[in-house]
Amino acid sequence: MLTPSPQSLAPAFIAFPFGLCLGSFLNVCIHRLPQGISIVHPRSRCPRCRTRIRFYDNIPILSFLWLGGRCRKCRKPISLRYPLVEFVTGVLTAGLVVRWQENMAWACVAVVAAAALVAITFIDWDTFLIPDELSLGLLGLGLVSAWFNPYFEGGWKGIQSSLIGIVVGGGSAWLMAVIGKKIFKKEALGGGDVKLLAAVGGLVSWEGALSTLLIASFLGTLYGVPLLVLKKLRRQDPIPFGPFLSLGAIINLFTLVRLNLLMWE
Repeated sequence: MLTPSPQSLAPAFIAFPFGLCLGSFLNVCIHRLPQGISIVHPRSRCPRCRTRIRFYDNIPILSFLWLGGRCRKCRKPISLRYPLVEFVTGVLTAGLVVRWQENMAWACVAVVAAAALVAITFIDWDTFLIPDELSLGLLGLGLVSAWFNPYFEGGWKGIQSSLIGIVVGGGSAWLMAVIGKKIFKKEALGGGDVKLLAAVGGLVSWEGALSTLLIASFLGTLYGVPLLVLKKLRRQDPIPFGPFLSLGAIINLFTLVRLNLLMWE
């Protein structure tokens, strides 16, 4: 078994703090995008007392710990989600930079994609909506980066492969939505899920899109069935699918999950 060398892990020590700051920005996006508020203006405020948050109270994770998880002004508790998003984004950023350090252009693309997927996870969980700014942004990112995408051959063939991934990803999600509506007599997948899986296909190939869909379906079942059995969830209650698609996509950003690994021999 190969042991990572200190040199190979060194980029993580730079990437992790950057990822924490990126996660702090994602918290702004998660809060503002569903409301149609600008993500750059105005400055962040406490959601309870509306006091502007000073820069020294907005340092990722450290400020939360220093303030004891409470607003400096009104002393109301700060949601644990804020440091959680920062930490998760920091870990993903460090992991992806280490994973793809021999192709730093793609590492940067993977970090941006993972960040968008983290934002999608929490927004969809809260609102059952996936903002077009994120899903279509990911789709564009996949096309632009196809030239040096390690999952594709590169050059114009890479762009062709990305387009195929978009069609297969979006098409398979659309087909699943149509079949699901016929079987369950209600919307199984929304348009946001279709656009998201199309974007995933553009980033990690048609095979990555299909494996993402399979992983998401498995995780969604794993989440929903116990809740149904325990009667914490009713059959007619919707479950956001975006978080499960996002997790499957993030796995594929680290390594392409081949379909034959998910099938019975």
